[in-house]
Amino acid sequence: MAEIPEESTPPRWLRASRLHGGLRVLATYAIAAAAGYAASLIHMPLPWMLGPLFVCGVLNVSGAPLQAGPHLREIGQVIVGLAIGMRFTPHLLLASLQLLPAMLVATLYIIVATFIGALIMRPLARIDPTTAFFATAAGGMADMAVVAAARGGDTSAVSIVHALRVTTVVSIVPFMVFAFGEAGTVYTADPATSHDLLLLGLGLVVAYLGAHALRPTPIPNPWLLGSLLPSAVLGASGLLNVAVPGALIVAAQVMIGVWLSMRFRRDLFVRLPRVAASGLLVGVLLIFAAAIGAEVLSLATGLPLTTSFLALAPAAITEMVLTAKAMHADAELVTAFHIVRIAVIASTILLVFRVYRFVLRSHYESGI
Repeated sequence: MAEIPEESTPPRWLRASRLHGGLRVLATYAIAAAAGYAASLIHMPLPWMLGPLFVCGVLNVSGAPLQAGPHLREIGQVIVGLAIGMRFTPHLLLASLQLLPAMLVATLYIIVATFIGALIMRPLARIDPTTAFFATAAGGMADMAVVAAARGGDTSAVSIVHALRVTTVVSIVPFMVFAFGEAGTVYTADPATSHDLLLLGLGLVVAYLGAHALRPTPIPNPWLLGSLLPSAVLGASGLLNVAVPGALIVAAQVMIGVWLSMRFRRDLFVRLPRVAASGLLVGVLLIFAAAIGAEVLSLATGLPLTTSFLALAPAAITEMVLTAKAMHADAELVTAFHIVRIAVIASTILLVFRVYRFVLRSHYESGI
């Protein structure tokens, strides 16, 4: 009877490869932490996210062998989701419901702005109309790339424009807010919250499980929203009130900053320079559109201009919420505006695409 061979250990080359990959990850986050610390010394807005983003982004485009850790960006979003969710109160939920009409109008404004952005992007970048539409739509990068691919769009172009839009907004908006905005009066310290490590661990587990449960759904950014929603329910109900330490928020910002920096790949810029340049321009135009819309939103609702601007900024919810926290603005209201935007855009994107096709056919004689 033949002997069953014992399970062999991994080959030496595989072990060496894993060790090398692990060292690259450690080196990447060491550089990111140093960049964040240096950015904090010069009082850069959101230093622990923007410092790693700028430094690691430049190194990545230059060809440095950086590597983001697996699942760390998601963990960072869970931490942010828990921190924001714990700030929700019954009063805040009522205020959010009262602002729901304004949130819907603001979302419609964002849809119109990105619609115009697609019309501008198409001739500038010399890309097909489908790619232009999904590249500028205010949805998640991965989700828009998937939908664009199903309709014949160029996923590489969609990805690079979204990466540029998010990074442009994340890079510019905090500086604009800190330079021209007024700091709010909402502070994260709350005497009613607990600093118990066991309760903090319980909160992180609940937030992580909520995020994991939302993954199979078509909702963009499940790691933030899935962690934020159960945290908000627990916080508003009083079942769990826990303070997320500042060190964890810093770690989350570093994780997110590194992940954003990895979106910039030299091969994409080399292969699609015109698309990259056009995407950068459209990103700047969307920032100015958000600034104009924020003025109107602030006058119509009485919300602070800083809160209104961050609520309309065309970037991922995580970065705008972190900026709101840094400015002591109403991060929870900013969250609510972005949640409504995500829900409406995710459910109407194909309907808006049909309108876009109709406009091109009717007014631009496009063969889309």
